[in-house]
Amino acid sequence: MILLNNSHKLLALYKSLARSIPESLKVYGSVYHINHGNPFNMEVLVDSWPEYQMVIIRPQKQEMTDDMDSYTNVYRIFSKEPQKSQELLKNCEIINWKQRLQIQGLQESLGEGIRAAAFSNSVKVEHSTAVLLATEDILKLNASNKSKFGSWAETGHPDDDFEREIPNFKYAQLDVSYSGLVNDNWKLGKNERSLRYVKRCIGALPAACMLGPEGAPVAWLTMDPSCEVGMAYSVEKYRKTGKMAQVIVRYKKYLLQKNIPFYVSVLEENERSRSSAKAAGFFEASCEWHQWTCYPQNLVPF
Repeated sequence: MILLNNSHKLLALYKSLARSIPESLKVYGSVYHINHGNPFNMEVLVDSWPEYQMVIIRPQKQEMTDDMDSYTNVYRIFSKEPQKSQELLKNCEIINWKQRLQIQGLQESLGEGIRAAAFSNSVKVEHSTAVLLATEDILKLNASNKSKFGSWAETGHPDDDFEREIPNFKYAQLDVSYSGLVNDNWKLGKNERSLRYVKRCIGALPAACMLGPEGAPVAWLTMDPSCEVGMAYSVEKYRKTGKMAQVIVRYKKYLLQKNIPFYVSVLEENERSRSSAKAAGFFEASCEWHQWTCYPQNLVPF
């Protein structure tokens, strides 16, 4: 495959991927961050250029030093012909099958090629799926790419209506000092590797919260390297009080103003979260969110 590292080619790819949204959204969001500072040191591979059939986003080699770190060892894939992905994915030069890793995409048909490639490398695969939701603006994105991705801290927020309306609560940037709090309440976290990942997400990407009367966050959410919004959590005392809804509305407004793509995934059985997302202006996409977690035989968990 070809390493695409020219800024003009990456911009052309970004605009091209917009035509395949929603299936390309995870790769599209990754390329957005690569084009705006590349804070997670990712790289882009295509099978050919300028015409391409497959795009793979992966961390640069120096990032993948821990064979057990599946928070870092993440590959995000989009293919125009997902049924033909097997041969490319088998290649150990493209995917390091000796590591515990995750492959993410929004095309279920990638699964057959992933499982076949994993089997040929003696790797166990666990597949998980979720409902993909995005706003109408994102689903109809024109990829103008005119946004300037400035510092989240420097940019500020569009208004302070909520702070004025309800004393003792303040919408704010989520500070990296609260990484431990986020990690401890993240269903997929609660370990040292996840803490490093959470710190990096909060420190490098837009993350928002509602500060309560004690000055600590009572509701928050973050963004990942592919522009997926997640880790959302409300402290039990403040659930069903509208605090998370306020955070989502303000955060969404900010991202739209800055032309930063975003989307969410929700487990199909989580009807409450799906309803909340729809109430906040999200629509279920025509494709689903997929993740394949891969374990080499010597790293299979008990």
